[in-house]
Amino acid sequence: MNRSKIVAILTGAISIILAIAYLILVQLLDLRGEMKPAPISQIDHGSAMIVTLDYNLKSKIV
Repeated sequence: MNRSKIVAILTGAISIILAIAYLILVQLLDLRGEMKPAPISQIDHGSAMIVTLDYNLKSKIV
């Protein structure tokens, strides 16, 4: 076999292995059960950060 055919077969095999590993991972994560949201009492509603950037500093210098 020439080199390009070996590379194509190897790339295809790696692709199939990754696809099977991905399917197994998804099935394992799905077996954990239903995802439930966090209780409302534990969510902190008061924390927020507002960042503003002013790029027109030359016009503000007096």
